[in-house]
Amino acid sequence: MLSNNPKMLPRLDELEARHQHAVDEGWRGEVGGLDLTLRFLASKRAQAHRAAATATVDLGMPPRPGARAGTEQRTGTGGLRGV
Repeated sequence: MLSNNPKMLPRLDELEARHQHAVDEGWRGEVGGLDLTLRFLASKRAQAHRAAATATVDLGMPPRPGARAGTEQRTGTGGLRGV
């Protein structure tokens, strides 16, 4: 997913102004292209809001290769060792 850069938000206002100018001038091709771009950006904005509202899930650490289930102990240094 592409991430949204908050520094680029003023460009959205610029695109909306260009869209209005194209409508006023009757430039249908430009209006169509800007409509498509603005719809895409609205979709990306909604996607970013949904992602921000979703909590992250801790999946934990996968087991070490070759380790048997339930045979590992934590050491005092934070490492793991087999029993």
